[in-house]
Amino acid sequence: MAPKIPRDDDAALPGRSISLHYRDWGGDGPPLLLLHGLSSNCRIWDLTAPLLTDRFHVVALDQRSHGRSDQPEDGYGFDEVTADLEEFIGTLAIEPPTIVGHSWGANVALAYAVSSPNAVRSLVLVDGGVIDISEHSTWEEAEPRMRPPEIDGTPVETIVGFMRNWPHLKDIWNDELREMVLANFEVREDGTIARPLSIENHMKIAHAIFDQQPAHLLEKLTCPLLVISCQQAPTNDESRQWQKLREDGLKSLGRVAPDARVVVMKNTIHDVPIQRPEELAKQILDFAE
Repeated sequence: MAPKIPRDDDAALPGRSISLHYRDWGGDGPPLLLLHGLSSNCRIWDLTAPLLTDRFHVVALDQRSHGRSDQPEDGYGFDEVTADLEEFIGTLAIEPPTIVGHSWGANVALAYAVSSPNAVRSLVLVDGGVIDISEHSTWEEAEPRMRPPEIDGTPVETIVGFMRNWPHLKDIWNDELREMVLANFEVREDGTIARPLSIENHMKIAHAIFDQQPAHLLEKLTCPLLVISCQQAPTNDESRQWQKLREDGLKSLGRVAPDARVVVMKNTIHDVPIQRPEELAKQILDFAE
């Protein structure tokens, strides 16, 4: 079978004064919209999306200041990014989709599904959307943990070399994965990289995630829900803290949304669409049935 080739396009959103890039994988069936995480881009779904097209018409979106979408100076709270999502869906005349959000994309998907309950067919939260950071720490404690490193000006091959040797990626590294990684950055003429999303705007999103309190949203959710939690054995204090947040988030989910389907993928990194695309796609397809 020939590999599926997506169509890249841009959707101008006049009401939002921005244009958002997306990949349309085509496919048969109802719409499925894929949302990436913070400082990621729609190409994180390149390995997973083609596995879903027998059941869905699959579209993956670059959210504002990510990938090849416009980079406005403001508008990084959930009210703004869900308004982007609403107009994007309306511009493409998509009927109520199943939305699959990864990491921050899960938080965006959850916020949208609660604010527009008739506009979402079902919801899949992939290692995001259930963690309440503010329940366990102050912003002053969380801010340094959520702040990304300063990498603008780093040579391309330094970034590629670092990612190529990342645990769980080095054994599957190939040219396609290299392209997916570099799609997270602007590659300058001098051979260095820069972030499409500035650290200042990254931290605006991080603060919005900190403030969200997802349990309050989950208890209001009316559509079918699948939550996928990626778990590994912690190796340091930071990973132990994040693992505790995941576990507490699932406990809270059980209280406020007892009908949700929960799948724990063990020995799985946060970027599960890259590491285990076949297993992730199977969980989404099983849920759709």
